[in-house]
Amino acid sequence: MLKAIAIIAIVLAAGLAGILVFALTKPDTFRVERSLAVKAPADAIYPVVADFRRWTAWSPYESRDPAMKRIFGGTAEGKGATYAWDGNNNVGAGHMEILEANAPSKLRIKLDFERPFEGHNTAEFTFVPQGDGTLVTWTMDGPAPFVSKVMQVFINMDSMIGKDFETGLASLKKLTEKQ
Repeated sequence: MLKAIAIIAIVLAAGLAGILVFALTKPDTFRVERSLAVKAPADAIYPVVADFRRWTAWSPYESRDPAMKRIFGGTAEGKGATYAWDGNNNVGAGHMEILEANAPSKLRIKLDFERPFEGHNTAEFTFVPQGDGTLVTWTMDGPAPFVSKVMQVFINMDSMIGKDFETGLASLKKLTEKQ
């Protein structure tokens, strides 16, 4: 009996060691990017993204907790605008600040997560005219600490976050094309 328990313990320890070693092979940074063509001019789309108060109309994260607490600060929109949230386990808590606002072509946002996991990332939106519309690109990048690398062994972060970006861009498209 003790021999069987020892063998199980050794197998579990070897498996855990294998996971941890494999996690070390993951990159030190991550980047998620999605783009969508929108049949609206950039100057019609940009204000919807540059004003955090308008994110409730299109961001996929806003509807995950109807009771989420939101605090807006800084400027009303553009550089200096801030947004903090505190919600359930589906949205966690964190804050954002627009660091760069080049209307109507680019927004760069400092994005800090407090929970469920701490994270310090950068989000960026670019708006590139294309014929009678605009190519909108949403990216997020940042460091991948060891805990993130371990998670990446089991979860494809690009697919998980990318689906949210695709949903958000589709909502942004629907909202701005009907204006």
